[in-house]
Amino acid sequence: VQLQAFGGGLVQAGGSLRLSCAASGRTFSSHSMGWFRQAPGKEREFVAVISWSSSSTVYADSVKGRFTISRDDAKNMVYLQMNSLKPEDTAVYHCAATTLGPGVMTYRYEYWGQGTQVTVSS
Repeated sequence: VQLQAFGGGLVQAGGSLRLSCAASGRTFSSHSMGWFRQAPGKEREFVAVISWSSSSTVYADSVKGRFTISRDDAKNMVYLQMNSLKPEDTAVYHCAATTLGPGVMTYRYEYWGQGTQVTVSS
C-alpha cells in the first residue's frame, strides 16, 4: 500500500481544514487507517484511526469532538476533517495503514505516507 497525504495549509485558529490520504493497492479496504502528527521537536503522536470496516473509530483526547476521520473504500481515500483548529494542532500530519486492526501506537502501522503540513496561527 502506498499512501500520499495532502490538503494541509495555513489556517487561523478556529478555522477548519480537511486532510485527504490517497492509497494505492487492491487491499486498501482490508487495512485500518490512521492519522498521526509530528510537531517540531516532538515525537510523532496518534490523532485518529478508523477500522477496515469503518465500524470503529478512535481519537486522541486532544482532538476528540473537533476532528472526524472517515474513509471511502471505493475511492481508496481516507479523510480527516479538522474543525475548531488550535495553534497546538500545528504539525506535519501523516496517514498510515495497518492490517493489525485499529491501534494508537506507531509501531503497529506497516505503511506510511509523506506528511502534509498544517499550520494554525493564533
